[in-house]
Amino acid sequence: MNRREFLGALAAAPIGMRAIAERSAPRTFEIITKIELEESHDAGVAWVPLPLARTAPYQIDRGHTVGGNADKTRVEKLAGSGAAVLVADWGHMMPPPELIVTMKIETSDYRVPLTAPNGAKRTADLASYLMPTRLIPVDGIVKQTADAITKGQTTDLAKARAIYDWIVENTTRDADVKGCGLGDIRGMLETKNLSGKCADLNALFVGLARAAGLPARDLYGLRVAASSQFPSLGRAGGNVTTAQHCRAEVWADNYGWIPVDPADVRKLMLEEKKPSLNDDYVTRARETLFGSWEMNWIAFNDAHDVVLPGSKGKPLPFLMYPEAEVGGERRDSLDPERFKYTITAREV
Repeated sequence: MNRREFLGALAAAPIGMRAIAERSAPRTFEIITKIELEESHDAGVAWVPLPLARTAPYQIDRGHTVGGNADKTRVEKLAGSGAAVLVADWGHMMPPPELIVTMKIETSDYRVPLTAPNGAKRTADLASYLMPTRLIPVDGIVKQTADAITKGQTTDLAKARAIYDWIVENTTRDADVKGCGLGDIRGMLETKNLSGKCADLNALFVGLARAAGLPARDLYGLRVAASSQFPSLGRAGGNVTTAQHCRAEVWADNYGWIPVDPADVRKLMLEEKKPSLNDDYVTRARETLFGSWEMNWIAFNDAHDVVLPGSKGKPLPFLMYPEAEVGGERRDSLDPERFKYTITAREV
């Protein structure tokens, strides 16, 4: 990304994103998703999430190409969201269907200086990030919990930090949870089972933030490279088929969108065997992940309650994995051995 492109991207960004993000030198990644479906007389369809379509200070979509033997492919936007998805259709499944989607994404490490307020103010387009979703309500026990956590806090930044610290201090990562989790935050609070993975813990952050009146969103994506900061927070070796990861952002007046990832603090503690929040290494991670992201990760979308274009199946809570149906039957995207797909990533 040259200087002119960078300045153009910031100029196109909403107020609150401009001139607040500190960026590293850009990196470009090539991500290849390959789907192979079994031979069948039934019709089939597959969906592959594409990189974030909106302007973001940490990522630029450099386009994609499509290979394989689908009868037709198209890009569609998800209803109620700017998220883009590649849709491939097969009228029959002989020979065995194959789809190859190659994406290029440019990323830059992203940090919002929290000691330098920039005067960002809310705009009408942020209202959608205060709304409930099917699994992220903002009333009842969610609202009660948010009010208790933020009691006495008077600024957006202080409220956001209080919620972040509460998530870090009161949740745990459960390595046995399938995939990245589901994000049923009312169930988590009602059962007092505050364990899970990123789609659970970061959804809890988003729901509590929204209930406290702070616009917030999940960003669903994929780890694509090793971490230079914390070994457990990256994925090396090229095969990233199971490296899905969601992060979160919260809006604070005078700062704009702030990147956060409380779930990764708990991932680091579990996988790097750091049981104490008082450990200096954990403290560093905790501070780093409130206000910055290392961009060895790419974002797909912030969509919820996703209706896949052309599908009669149930809506998805979010879109982060490849999806497919054969004869109208949804394949299990969390079982890439039976629903055969691979995702590889390399830096170019």
